Amino acid sequence: MTSLRLGAEKEAVEERYSRQTLFRGIGVEGQGRLGAGRVAIAGCGATGSALASLLARAGVGTLRIIDRDYVETSNLQRQSLFEENDAAESLPKAIAAARRIAAFNSQIVVEARVADAVPTNIDMLLEGMDVILDGTDNFETRYLLNDYAVKNSVPWVYAAAVGSYGVTLNVLPGKTACLSCIFPDTPRGMVETCETSGILNSAVNLVASIAATEAMKLLIGGEAAEKLRKTLWSYDVWTNRQAEIAASTPRPGCRTCGQRDFIHLAGEGRPHITMCGRNSVQIHERARPIDFAEMQRRLESHGMVRHNQFVLKFWREPYEMTLFPDGRAIIKGTTDTGIARSLYARYVGS
Repeated sequence: MTSLRLGAEKEAVEERYSRQTLFRGIGVEGQGRLGAGRVAIAGCGATGSALASLLARAGVGTLRIIDRDYVETSNLQRQSLFEENDAAESLPKAIAAARRIAAFNSQIVVEARVADAVPTNIDMLLEGMDVILDGTDNFETRYLLNDYAVKNSVPWVYAAAVGSYGVTLNVLPGKTACLSCIFPDTPRGMVETCETSGILNSAVNLVASIAATEAMKLLIGGEAAEKLRKTLWSYDVWTNRQAEIAASTPRPGCRTCGQRDFIHLAGEGRPHITMCGRNSVQIHERARPIDFAEMQRRLESHGMVRHNQFVLKFWREPYEMTLFPDGRAIIKGTTDTGIARSLYARYVGS
């Protein structure tokens, strides 16, 4: 009976990916390598959820989805793994994504990590991964990913989308330019965000499709890896303009991949981050367990409060606080870190 069951399972796998294995660039051997692959997706918003869906459907064996945020109604226009019920329940995006993937591909492993990627936990979050994909919304985290990838010789793919514009870069440590080679410093001045410039879901899906394909080439290796793009590529789906910048070799004197000075892993100059698409501040320098039932009892006299096993939400006009089990909080209604700190201290504790 066991051999019959295993035979049936093998046949089911072969049927699921039959159209993909017909493609010469992948074939049966390449599909096997995808099935053995381990990919971390840092951030599961617009780009990250599209990446997760594409790679899960392609049969990448293990996906580790890392995200600090929860689903909101405004996400549904572009974040393809989520549904209205996820927003109504304020489910963490990593949890909601894992549930959705399990519904269409139960043959792969999805590891949900509800966490903010910071220097103190980045090793634990990315350990054992073959490829790292960027689904984040800020350069602080991207530089952290770049530091980790270069230090540990793990390939990663930078990807971003805002407005009608998408951009992506493959980073092969020791071989190609890293993120710091291209952008030595965090972009300054007016930087477009989803909140200020909006975003088209078509731009998201374009850049995610390209990044996911590059990740598949990396996992398959051999002739597939020889076809990796070695440029910073950008495209505007509204104006049809595209551009490429050479990135085939590291920049001489690069602080990260040349001098191996990993300032972002060291945590230098890491600020509070205003999150994409929301008037919010995150309080992340906490590491203590929160008893949601006890916290709800304490807060009920101060405003409206509810919780599930993943998050506690507290409303006191004009602010909304979302509290996570490890004590991390997202405070909506301000971009002033002083106000956010004060609210946290008043209602959660200092």
